[in-house]
Amino acid sequence: MNSAPIVLLSGFADESALSKQANEQFAALAAIGLEYYSIRFVDVGNGIKNVMALDETEIKMLQQMHADYGLKVSSIGSPIGKVKLLDIDDGTANKFVPFDQYLREDVSIACDRAEAFGAKLLRGFSFYHPKGTAPEDHIDRVADQLSQIAEACDARGLTFGLEVEANLVGQTGHLLADIAAKVNHPAMLTIFDGANIAMQGFTPDQVYAEYQAMKPSLGWLHIKDYSDPGLRGRVEHVDEESASHFVPADRGDSAHEAILRDLREFLPTLHQRMVDRGADGVFMDLEPHVRGGGQFGGFSGPDGFGIAARALCNLLDYTQIGYQLRTFESLQD
Repeated sequence: MNSAPIVLLSGFADESALSKQANEQFAALAAIGLEYYSIRFVDVGNGIKNVMALDETEIKMLQQMHADYGLKVSSIGSPIGKVKLLDIDDGTANKFVPFDQYLREDVSIACDRAEAFGAKLLRGFSFYHPKGTAPEDHIDRVADQLSQIAEACDARGLTFGLEVEANLVGQTGHLLADIAAKVNHPAMLTIFDGANIAMQGFTPDQVYAEYQAMKPSLGWLHIKDYSDPGLRGRVEHVDEESASHFVPADRGDSAHEAILRDLREFLPTLHQRMVDRGADGVFMDLEPHVRGGGQFGGFSGPDGFGIAARALCNLLDYTQIGYQLRTFESLQD
């Protein structure tokens, strides 16, 4: 591919393995040709753990395995921000943690993990508002808390990526745009995920409009798609634990072709934005969920992950966006 700048392909490695064992994850990604991945759940021999729960021995083992498999961590797939904004019983199982404690403990641990794995990017979310209330009513409080998270990340040379997702305050591109404008901090960018919008009942044209709203604050993209013929309009609360209908990026309702055509022209600006924050470039993180997804992760398997990767590469070829996979020459390095 000759497009410059290119996008950097990455992926949530835990989706690629029948188990979450690190060697299975890394072998699958290396075989596909990826050089980057986002770390979320992994088994390094002591059972499956979220990246936040890894101990020093496990971190050192993973660092060595990265060298062995030729992989780098693009971002920490943390669950930061997937807790209640307010200590209110709203019928959900989401937990509440006092924010001062959350900032001191959880956010600090997430930053520790980014530093340990040489990543400049940290994925997170915009907090659960009480079920049944309007997300717009909570933007000021969310912006205040995210401003403090952005400051904590910036102090350590990191960037916090705020992912669009159902049921959270930042559940649409327009809401994320409002939050980002209030936070107004270079260490907080947003992460577009078309399927997370489409599954709320948005049409492809509406998904595209949500992407446009995010462009001023956009940092990187998660790639999965969604197609549910049973959807008949806006879904106010998504049942995350039974989420299905995920499909590869070339066949759903997330307007990926139109988005990528627009992104091609926007890439130089976005590339500079990310390089200025210390990242290697603009990442596209495969998070396919083609065998199902839930509140804190999803599963594709090595075959499903490969199918999703090829679908994305076909779309990038079609929209003339450059990318790079491992080549024979890379084996000589």
